[in-house]
Amino acid sequence: MNATIYHNPACGTSRNTLAMIRNAGIEPTIIEYLDQAPSRDELARMIADAGLTVRQAIREKGTPYAELGLDDPGLADEQLIDAMLKNPILINRPFVVTPLGTRLCRPSEVVLDILPETHKGEFTKEDGERVLDADGKRLV
Repeated sequence: MNATIYHNPACGTSRNTLAMIRNAGIEPTIIEYLDQAPSRDELARMIADAGLTVRQAIREKGTPYAELGLDDPGLADEQLIDAMLKNPILINRPFVVTPLGTRLCRPSEVVLDILPETHKGEFTKEDGERVLDADGKRLV
């Protein structure tokens, strides 16, 4: 199975998501979106395919969200997407795309919804939370 993760290696949630993909025996295409932002069409498609609104796909914490006035309810989706493309740190992460769907993987175990059940044993997140048991079965 092919998979693509829009990844930020400095983010624990993104690292956990990547590790769960690999635990399923998949080596994904990794796009470090801070350096290589998706195109407008790709971003809009990921948001729509994940069943999110554009506002739900914006990251507020640790970003220039407030400084840019993006909390203004009068801003159109196109304006918000413009801001996300200009400042990729505003794109919430990690987005994962597989043939089984697209998800914003927050929390990271959301990725399990779009992966085959080919996990190779137990998986524990960086914070110590067990997500898969020794047989690769989902615990959460």
